[in-house]
Amino acid sequence: MRHSQEGVKITIMGKEYTVACPDEKREDLITAASYLDKNMRDIKKSGTSLGNERLAVMAALNLSHDLLELRNSGGSTEEVEKRIKTMRESIEATLDKQGEIEL
Repeated sequence: MRHSQEGVKITIMGKEYTVACPDEKREDLITAASYLDKNMRDIKKSGTSLGNERLAVMAALNLSHDLLELRNSGGSTEEVEKRIKTMRESIEATLDKQGEIEL
């Protein structure tokens, strides 16, 4: 697989990253970065005051859960999204009760 010499520039939460990536996976990486950025921004918009590191962890948990549900249940994307939203709200409510927890 051939890699771009300069890498692929992606932006997540306003910060630019350069990532090595095979040329044939470039568009997939850009799409994944955009999806992650949207997920992190949605979490931030929910009103919970989290730093970028915690936002990234919450987004990773959401996306991992989404992937596992799709693999295991064969359910519709809408059903998985509802479950993720409910889980995220529950996690955020618990975190709000406990205060800031360092990762």
